[in-house]
Parts: sequence; C-alpha cells; structure tokens
Amino acid sequence: MKFGLLLPHFGEHADREKLLGGSRRAEELGFDSVWVRDHLVFEPHGEMEKPNREFYDALTTLTAIGAVTERIGLGTGSLIPFRHPLVTALMTGTMTRLVGPRLILGVGAGTFDHEFEAIGWGDRDRVSLVRSNAHILRRLATENDVDYADENFSFSNITVEPKPLGGPVPFWYCGATPRSARLAVEFADGWMPGRISLATMAERVETMRGLSAEKGRPMPTVAVIPPTSVEATREEALRDVNVPGLLAWSNKAKFAVKPPSGRFETVEDLSGQLIAGDPDDVVAEVKKFAEVGVDHLVFDFRFKFARWFEQIEFIGTQVLPRLR
Repeated sequence: MKFGLLLPHFGEHADREKLLGGSRRAEELGFDSVWVRDHLVFEPHGEMEKPNREFYDALTTLTAIGAVTERIGLGTGSLIPFRHPLVTALMTGTMTRLVGPRLILGVGAGTFDHEFEAIGWGDRDRVSLVRSNAHILRRLATENDVDYADENFSFSNITVEPKPLGGPVPFWYCGATPRSARLAVEFADGWMPGRISLATMAERVETMRGLSAEKGRPMPTVAVIPPTSVEATREEALRDVNVPGLLAWSNKAKFAVKPPSGRFETVEDLSGQLIAGDPDDVVAEVKKFAEVGVDHLVFDFRFKFARWFEQIEFIGTQVLPRLR
C-alpha cells in the first residue's frame, strides 16, 4: 500500500509554508504522495469545514510543490472538469516537463452545480465531461493532429506539446457510487472515493474485480481519502472531529452499505469514513483498508490542519514504519 497526504490548500489553514515545508517533510519521512482538491467557486462543506472561502488552485499548488521536492507523487483528488481538456492537456504536459512524471489526475464529476453554471456549462452532464476528459487527454498525450467529437467537445487537427513525460498521466475516476466504480473499470486507471465505509468499499472492489476480469482489463488502482486524526490517545484524537457532521453526511449517502441498525449512529459505525486514535489505532484501521483491497491511502487531516506538522510527524514516524 502507498500513503499520501491531503494538503491544506483551502480554508483558514491554506498557507505557503504548510504546503511547501509540509510536502518536503512528508517526502523526507517516506510518504508516497501529496494531494489537492479542486474548486472554481469554493463553498465549504458545513459538516467538515469552517466558512472560509480561501482556495489555492489545484494544479498551480502541485507545480509549486513539485519544484521544491524530488520524488513525491502529486495527485488531484479530485480535479473537477470545469476546464477545457485542451487547457488541462497543456497544463499537465508542462507540469511533467518541469517536475517529472509524478502526476496522478484523479477527476470527478463534482458536487456543486453553481461552479458549472458560472462558466455556462450548467446544462452539461458532468459524468460525461469526466469521460470526455479521459479520452481526450489520453489521445493528446500520444497522438498529433487529433480529430475529436462527442457531445461535449469538438476539434480538428489539434496537437498539444509538450506531451507528458513518461506517457499519458494516470487518470483515476473519483467517486463513491456504484456507477463510479463501474466507470473506473471502463476507462480509468484507478478509482478513488473520498469518505466511504469499509463495507461499501469492499462491495465496490468486489464488483470492480469481477468487471475487470469480464472485460479483460487490468484492475484499476483502488485509493481512498479518509478524514484522519492521530494523537497520543483516542479521546484526544476524537476531540477535534465533527462526529455528528460525519454521521449526518453518511446517512445522506444514497448508495452506502448501512450498518446493521440501518443508520450510522455511533463513531464505530464510521469505520472507513474516519481514522481516529493513537498510533496503534491508526495502524489497525489502515490494515482494514488493505484487507478490502485499497492500494493507496491518503490521510485527510482537515480536522487537524491547525496541527498539520505534528500530524505529519505522528504518521510518518509512528505509523508508516509499522506498515511498510
């Protein structure tokens, strides 16, 4: 399993030193990757974030981090398709030439209509935009004089240079629904939900394995971004976590596998949707993800961004060495 960190590039804790210094320290400690979210018109999630609309652009942030690090992977979880894919092709090809072939493009359909309405794309099917991006980016990475037409984009005789160093940038489908897992098998290299229960994850992975075998395609990489809080004791770790908010969000998840009671009611019901405790607890929880087939786990410290460097040290020195 590989391990990453979601970066504090949004909200009240967005900060240059946290981003650049934290990424350098993560690389020193052996983390495999750092990750960003994506928004055009940021609306904080009430159950997870305070109402601060600061939001550093995803690809600009990763480029800056790539310039001050050497090997750590640079991921989007997820990039939202409000950019024209020709723009994304030019940006990602340029990034790989500047910082090396370290980029992973996790792309998702997004949550908010207003971001697409703001650019005149409110009537477009966002899932089809993800599919279009996957096909266009792959072709532009390997071909010249490309002709392309679908329900979203149409162009002729287009060549984009530079092409990504090392070949097409890995494209992961970001989503938690059954459909997202099926689409990942259809046209993506990976599948990456955010908050998802372990029972739901296990069900999705089983479906993906069956579909991959049926289609004769490689099994996509399976990744996840669970909210995480690590302290000397479980009680301390839970103190900063909005457990009621997470439970409310979980109960709204339409396709989630519910606990035996039929509702998410306790912090124990959040297994997979929250990692919280002392280092022993975190190691035990991470091993559960490995058992259901997760290949790449990204720790989301958004409840602990005020103690960002301490959280990196906790995981890097007391958790990762026991999981390698």
